[in-house]
Amino acid sequence: MATPSYDVQPLFAEPYFRMDIGHAINDEQIAFIKSLAMIQNKTNLISENLYIFEEPILKSIKDAVQEALDIYATTVMGISQKLYVTQSWSLVNPPNVGMHGHTHSNSIVSGSLYYCDMPEPVARMIFDRYKTYRQLELNPDGDKQNLFNTPMNIITPKNGEVILFSSDLQHFVETNTATEPRYSIAFNTFVKGKLGSYRDVSELTL
Repeated sequence: MATPSYDVQPLFAEPYFRMDIGHAINDEQIAFIKSLAMIQNKTNLISENLYIFEEPILKSIKDAVQEALDIYATTVMGISQKLYVTQSWSLVNPPNVGMHGHTHSNSIVSGSLYYCDMPEPVARMIFDRYKTYRQLELNPDGDKQNLFNTPMNIITPKNGEVILFSSDLQHFVETNTATEPRYSIAFNTFVKGKLGSYRDVSELTL
């Protein structure tokens, strides 16, 4: 029996963006971030200061992150409005600690910055396509997973990289099985500019 002819095409795609900004990070900044006061998060440690990009010593990092956001806004999102960082914070995953699954509220694009060497083996970021409770679980067989049906995607971060993704994407971090802590910075963004249309009475200036 002949195989039926068929075609499968994506309707939508969910992007993520990665860019090396290691040139904007120096040893003094790394030491400063590592010295920040930390408190207990749900599972890992989070900085007391939740606006660390406002620290003058981190200006070159903030500027490089802004450059990445500008590229993302114009090239990936295709918008004329400007993305800017709202909150920014440091995270530490000690050995045997991961990061719980979560999304980012009151944010459009979120990011992770890996500002220093990653311990081996590198604990990866896991993105989950499902954001709510599922009454039916119809997961594809392991050898049948593809772009259209995979329930999760995995990113292995690298030193010096900033990774950008939609804030409503559920994500978590694997348990750090290395003997050294895993350091990172996370941040949220919002837009400024004009949204909507004056004539359609939907205009909003941010």
